[in-house]
Amino acid sequence: MRDPYDVLGVSKTAAPAAIKSAFRRLAKKLHPDANKQDKTAAGKFAELNAAYEILGDEDKRKAFDRGEIDAEGKPRFRGFGGGANQHPGAGGFGQDGFESFTWGPGGFQRGGGRTTGGTRGGFGGGIDDILKEFLGGGAGRRAQQFEPDDFAASGQGRDVTGTVAITLNEAATGTSRRVHLPTGKDIQVKIPAGLADGQTIRLKGQGLPGPGGALGDALIAVSIEPHPVFARDGANLRLELPITLYEAVLGAKVRVPTLDGAVELAIPAGTSSGRTFRIKGKGLPSKDGAGDLYATARIILLEGTDAELEELMRQWRDKKPYDPRRDMS
Repeated sequence: MRDPYDVLGVSKTAAPAAIKSAFRRLAKKLHPDANKQDKTAAGKFAELNAAYEILGDEDKRKAFDRGEIDAEGKPRFRGFGGGANQHPGAGGFGQDGFESFTWGPGGFQRGGGRTTGGTRGGFGGGIDDILKEFLGGGAGRRAQQFEPDDFAASGQGRDVTGTVAITLNEAATGTSRRVHLPTGKDIQVKIPAGLADGQTIRLKGQGLPGPGGALGDALIAVSIEPHPVFARDGANLRLELPITLYEAVLGAKVRVPTLDGAVELAIPAGTSSGRTFRIKGKGLPSKDGAGDLYATARIILLEGTDAELEELMRQWRDKKPYDPRRDMS
């Protein structure tokens, strides 16, 4: 990981207020929600978050400046010094007694000897408080809510996000896709049958490491591309079924496409345009069983004019007039 001063773009002599200001400015710029098309956004934001974990905490910043911890907040072994006046934290005894440094799920911690009082690093709040403040928090307003995945506590891994697009046929049968993650890795993602558009697949341990070394998860959002024939309605499918005028008047058997091959559907005589037929079990798989296919009849006339048809319609109009819109007034 890069030097946290370089990540935040501040000097080693920067005041706490300048560090806080730099983090606020960069967090707005780099947050993944504001950079959804940038596959590296999650990694950049995680790096920024980790840098502020060190420089935003007075004790951790001092330990980093003394070379006692590295850019990830992990302790550096410096050997054993001698002498009672050795600086506390260098692995020996200080003027105020023994001072120890530990590394655990909470990241770098300082124990024994002297303690520092007050709020964390003198900032009066952690990363979450700062981000909520400039992203809509404050008195009289509801702060924007962040999931724990977005701002992992010290010691937790950081999640990364990715997207993948599949066809409707693949959504019906299940498939797999190779996805490039912000971590730089390419992984094979298995997509189960019946997945909804926009649903997220969580891959454990495929994210970025947190300050404690634990890996976060990869969250893969699956989108389903539009189909030229079918429209999805939950587990059901819908389509517009074109029929001729004579099929509507006389009745007929017509072929209806489905995701796994065409089936035959009986159109009763006297079918009006807009009548919907249900074909059971020809939708998408779901936990409650397969959905259905709904075919809505649409009467399609020949393109252009036809003199015989026009004459027939004039005779029909004069002999058997009717008003299909009589109930609309």
